[in-house]
Amino acid sequence: MLKKISFFISIILSVSFLHSCEFNTAKKIQDPEKKYTKALEYYEAGKYAKTQIMLEDVILSLRMTKSGEDALYKYADSYYHIKDYILAGYYFRKYTTDYPKGKNAEKAQFMSAKCYYLDAPKAKLDQQATMTALREFELFITKYPDSKRIEECNNLVDELRARLEEKSFLNAKLYYNIGYFNAASIALKNSINDYPDTKYKEEIMYLIVKSKYKYAQNSIVIKQKERYEDALKAYKNFTEKYPSSNYTKELNSIKKIIDKEILKLNNNQTASL
Repeated sequence: MLKKISFFISIILSVSFLHSCEFNTAKKIQDPEKKYTKALEYYEAGKYAKTQIMLEDVILSLRMTKSGEDALYKYADSYYHIKDYILAGYYFRKYTTDYPKGKNAEKAQFMSAKCYYLDAPKAKLDQQATMTALREFELFITKYPDSKRIEECNNLVDELRARLEEKSFLNAKLYYNIGYFNAASIALKNSINDYPDTKYKEEIMYLIVKSKYKYAQNSIVIKQKERYEDALKAYKNFTEKYPSSNYTKELNSIKKIIDKEILKLNNNQTASL
């Protein structure tokens, strides 16, 4: 049994060595067209890392030849398949710039946007790639309104916008969590203004009430009455929109506290006159 295993391992190592030698020989090809032909063999075989390495050496040399357009597209696509989405997106975009009427112009425009989409992180992280992806998809939709890819574009755009919506909410909520209550109420309100149909609207309005309440609590006495009254307005807005909310019981308790505080402030003001 051990002899059989050793035999198979030897075969695998031999094949691997031969492939390595073959690739090293291919890399030494000097003629750009011949090297491009070899790169195509790797591309068709699904060996995209080798395709990328081979084309990297000749992409500039082929630019002004009849092979240049196809070489640039496959160069971008090879990056896509090895999941280097930043460079893939860059070279797909370069293809659309260098060959705006090329045979793969529409697909390259779409793939450029898709690469930025794939590179875009989850909502908790920086969303610069998300913004770039949105711009790329919007550009595609504008340029190719009748494309068969429009439905997919719209779905991906919705997903990206949902990420931005969530990021806006998380950023605003962070102010509340770290105790910056005035900043929180402003950021939460801005989040609703930016995304009026947000799925987080109920929680945002609830947090606005609590932010204003806590901001009033932590204010100097001379400012408290005005800020408690502001919290009451936010409470009224919430209860009018969500009369049966799960947050209502908690907010009703907060309202009772606010009413008592305002009454106490009024009595103190009267007593001082």
